[in-house]
Amino acid sequence: MTAAATADEAPGAAPRAARLGERFATTAGWRVARVVDAWHETPSARTLVLDVPGWPGHRAGQHVDLRLTADDGYTASRAYSVSAPTDPAHPGHVHVTVQRVMGGEVSTYLVDDLPVGAGIEVRGPVGGWFVWEPGTAHGAPVLLLAGGSGVTPLVAMVRARRAAGDRTPFRVLYSVRMPTDALFLDELTRGRLDGVDADVWFTRAAPPDAPRPPARIGLRDLAHHGWPAALEPVCYVCGPTGFVEAMTRMLLVLGHDARAIRAERFGPSTD
Repeated sequence: MTAAATADEAPGAAPRAARLGERFATTAGWRVARVVDAWHETPSARTLVLDVPGWPGHRAGQHVDLRLTADDGYTASRAYSVSAPTDPAHPGHVHVTVQRVMGGEVSTYLVDDLPVGAGIEVRGPVGGWFVWEPGTAHGAPVLLLAGGSGVTPLVAMVRARRAAGDRTPFRVLYSVRMPTDALFLDELTRGRLDGVDADVWFTRAAPPDAPRPPARIGLRDLAHHGWPAALEPVCYVCGPTGFVEAMTRMLLVLGHDARAIRAERFGPSTD
């Protein structure tokens, strides 16, 4: 999901999804994985569980490249964040959560058409800076700022923390358009008892029981719900370009050290 974990082709691209996945064009660095399970997280987002031969393992926050090849040799590859840490019981399994992009040939095929049992080429894991591992924060709290499907690599960090029994204090601020778009909402908001404190902002339509009307995260929200700069938290920001830029500016205004801000963005700016 990164440099654009959920990046897809520009809207309006010629549709070729029906032809994708017809054959493989494996080259150095690519592995042919099998889809062993899949489920919808929302009507427009789906998690794929890939069984990747020879997988070396991955860290929370990393992403993979997925490639599809059509019967005429046309290839399309996109980058998607891994949404769960390596499972010791299934070390070759890679969870990838894909958000359908309007007009996107690859995301549409992966969300709507790719069947369990199908093959797909995988390359990775990719990235070593936008990662979090249990025991690496040396007591510093962690702030996770997510915009839309940018929550995917951040929920992998939450899951890695829980799986390891790590007690690093986490705060999550999640901005999403409406309830039907929200990913992993129950999982994130149930965690207050184990040191994961999450707050959600709906920007277009909020549910009746929401604590606030539709709004974007503002400077006062970040100051109130985020960690104070004096605690020297490590800050991870992921989402559309506009969201990442806005959150990064606010963190700097609030006195956070630029060296402690790790940002990853994708696609054009919306919310």
